[in-house]
Amino acid sequence: MSPVAREAAAAGLPWRPCATREMLEARAAMLARIRAFFAAAGVLEVETPLLSRAAVTDPALTSLAVCPGTGVAGGYLHTSPEFAMKRLLAAGSGPIYQICKVFRDDERGRWHHPEFSLLEWYRPGWDYQRLIDEVAALVRAALDRPALAVERVSYRALFRDGLGIDPWETSVAQLRDCARRVGIGGVEGLELDRDGWLDLLLSHRLESGLGRDRLSFVHDYPPSQAALARVRPGTTPVAERFELYVEGVELANGFQELTDAAEQRARFDADLDWRRANGQAEVPADAHFLAALEAGLPESAGVALGLDRLLMIATGASDIDAVLAFPVERA
Repeated sequence: MSPVAREAAAAGLPWRPCATREMLEARAAMLARIRAFFAAAGVLEVETPLLSRAAVTDPALTSLAVCPGTGVAGGYLHTSPEFAMKRLLAAGSGPIYQICKVFRDDERGRWHHPEFSLLEWYRPGWDYQRLIDEVAALVRAALDRPALAVERVSYRALFRDGLGIDPWETSVAQLRDCARRVGIGGVEGLELDRDGWLDLLLSHRLESGLGRDRLSFVHDYPPSQAALARVRPGTTPVAERFELYVEGVELANGFQELTDAAEQRARFDADLDWRRANGQAEVPADAHFLAALEAGLPESAGVALGLDRLLMIATGASDIDAVLAFPVERA
């Protein structure tokens, strides 16, 4: 239980909201600025279902399974509106955005809540570098900080400059040694793959320095971390992906969207193979989304941004419960 929730429970008033009236007003004002931004930019607000018969296959995410009693055998609350929004893009929607609740199991902490508010938008015909410019403009508007500086750093340069290693060429053993060298505890006996060690080093030694009095965009990730991003071939292939950090906190994840249906199906299959091999729940992949890719998804850039974290940064809140009316313990 978070400190905010603990304090309310100790007071014997679990029915009361965690967020103050002032915090609720700050959320409403932020949402109004975001909607005004997209209205001025000509981006259409859309709404797609929270409940789906398919689930996310990504082993790093856990969908919440539900049995709605609507004649459907079962379903999953979405972890993102991405698949449904891309179906709209394939049907010719043009640029779209959505503000919605999303759900991820096994996520709880100072910056995490199993139900949270997400802003997601897509720009057909744009590349991800152009979208970075718009993300910066949107966040400046949402925070009401129009002069906030922006920096861009490649994933490879971040590791080279911050840790003296090349994430494309360093072995798993060398990554383990690097974790020991920089003082990350508990690495003895820890068995991780390459991406696991890279994530550990990023989260424990690099993230905290990003986005200090600025917007830091980390871009061009290893191909193994592409998720739903396109991989750009070359001497050193990279996933055309970016993440935004503000005050050491990851706020947004964006892609040059993968449009190849066969490649996406292969990635889903690889995810499901990994889940089976590692004892994770097997889930149904989204056949409607794959069909939309086969029909033709336009070249697009897209991004998802966590609104609760953005509100925390805007208001100086130190715990996500402080920006939520009713956290899960009081829902």
